[in-house]
Amino acid sequence: MKSTYRTLISSIILSLGLAVTALAADAPRPNILFIAIDDLRPELGCYGDTQVKSPNLDKLASQGVLFTRAYCQVPVCGASRASLMTSILPTAKRFTVAKTHVDEDAPGAVTLPQVFREAGYTTLSNGKIFHFGDDTGDRSWSEKAWHSGQSHSTSLDKTTNKKSAAGRNRIYESPDVPDNAYGDGKTAEKTIADLRRLRESGKPFFLACGFIRPHMPFYAPKEYWDLYERERIQIATNRQRPEDAPKGLKGSSEYRSYDFGEYQDNTDDFHRLMRHGYFASTSYADKLTGDVLNELERLGLADNTIVVIWGDHGWHLGEHNFWGKHNTLNNAVRVPLIIKVPGKAAGQKSDALVGVYDIFPTLCALAKLPAPAAAQGRSFVTLLDNPKQSFRDVVYTRYGKGDAVVTDRLIYTSYGPDGEMLYDLKQDPQENHNIAAKPESQKKLVNMQRLLKASQETAAQAKVAQPLPQDRRSDKGVDSAE
Repeated sequence: MKSTYRTLISSIILSLGLAVTALAADAPRPNILFIAIDDLRPELGCYGDTQVKSPNLDKLASQGVLFTRAYCQVPVCGASRASLMTSILPTAKRFTVAKTHVDEDAPGAVTLPQVFREAGYTTLSNGKIFHFGDDTGDRSWSEKAWHSGQSHSTSLDKTTNKKSAAGRNRIYESPDVPDNAYGDGKTAEKTIADLRRLRESGKPFFLACGFIRPHMPFYAPKEYWDLYERERIQIATNRQRPEDAPKGLKGSSEYRSYDFGEYQDNTDDFHRLMRHGYFASTSYADKLTGDVLNELERLGLADNTIVVIWGDHGWHLGEHNFWGKHNTLNNAVRVPLIIKVPGKAAGQKSDALVGVYDIFPTLCALAKLPAPAAAQGRSFVTLLDNPKQSFRDVVYTRYGKGDAVVTDRLIYTSYGPDGEMLYDLKQDPQENHNIAAKPESQKKLVNMQRLLKASQETAAQAKVAQPLPQDRRSDKGVDSAE
């Protein structure tokens, strides 16, 4: 009798298990809305900034998880995107420059959208995702990657046509034009149109949308410049070079390729102009992001769509008189990252260290898809359930001759024979004092050197093909000013 009872109970449990499995199999697969914002540093209201107006990104942060310690692996556009989209770390020979092409630096590497496409998703790319529109396109996207045809420096204001010595237009313009007069506005419109047809198709989708602004030059419709009173914009208070900075530390020279109009470099007026332009461009990108997110809601897709907002690297806003990325100081390598996952934590912040190359395996895990064996990142899904957890002890990043590691409070860079730098981000968040040579810092320095060596060894172990030789590489890209 007992045996019969046990058999009956076992049959019921088995039936329930099969039913749950069947329901799970029938559950709709999550869509992915993947929004990249070029040159955006964590200078947003949701990150505590009091100057920038970013209501749409702030709203998304209130609905998801905001990462306060996310770091790119290379502080330059093309290389950073290549590392994220393959989850492969850079080396001195791989993913090094703006004009990085995945199919040249890591031939055959499996890409993030490729995983989703092969799983039956419709995968689309609008605007700037990879640096090269055709990079890995045959395997990554269901349709040819779309671009507006306007470059970063397409000018609409004919009064700005005075050329710099490098042949570029003025670094700022604010014409009274609608959002879609610039390429980013067209990218938002294309993405909205795609959302509508994807909803009608009923298939799961991976939709990538890449906005150019606030990348230089600072071109945005007048209404976004009018959001700010320039005379009230606060500028950097630490415009001097860091104390004891090594020879290897340099700022980006990209901004000097543009015409400054009536302004003189490193004056208070110039600093306010540049911040004004960056803030206006950020608000423009924020508005366009809001347009896309609002349409996602209107179409009834938000409840089954994972939204990821990410910046490809940080940006200096006049600190140490640097403008741009192109070094491994915290402002250049720390990035904004906001992820909204239906059913998971909302309105929370995670202080855990993550790398942007961790986004790839995280999205795979959320969609219950296997990440490729070559992926070097790790899924941080647990942080989306419990944002207070820790994740990584160290994040690796590099640019040029500088190799760097970041921990919970320290950031260290080695330039080889050109010196090294160590900053305590809790005691010196503005990185004004290089403590690498201080006697009291030697124990910390040795530990950071050890962590860097281990990180470099891990990067070198990537299971991908070697980069193509220089004579087989392409030099065509979206824009040379990256």
